[in-house]
Amino acid sequence: MIVAGIGFSSGASAAEIVALVRRAESLAGHAAEALAVPDFKEDAACLREAAHVLGLPLRLLDRERLAAVQKYCPTQSKVAAQEVGLASVAEACALAGAGGNSHLLVARLTQGKVTCALAGDLP
Repeated sequence: MIVAGIGFSSGASAAEIVALVRRAESLAGHAAEALAVPDFKEDAACLREAAHVLGLPLRLLDRERLAAVQKYCPTQSKVAAQEVGLASVAEACALAGAGGNSHLLVARLTQGKVTCALAGDLP
């Protein structure tokens, strides 16, 4: 399964999320099958709208699952660590959402107020 991990700050738009997911898919040469986000972002309207536009289910991940994969995330953000307690959000969401045998297909991309990474269990 290929999962797009998403991180975003307040003020992000669904259009930004959709555009960045499509860019990541293009770089990977594979389409995402789900969006994975931290569960503390589940009420964001932009997220639900982006998932609807993309036609993808949402996977909500708790802090414990995201913390468990931090050591596998090559991109670390001091800002994210200070604001949400996780140095990597998008990459962690992608890896945790895609499962135990997954690896990053596209490392963190940033556009505006959104970050995205793709992970999957492809060989």
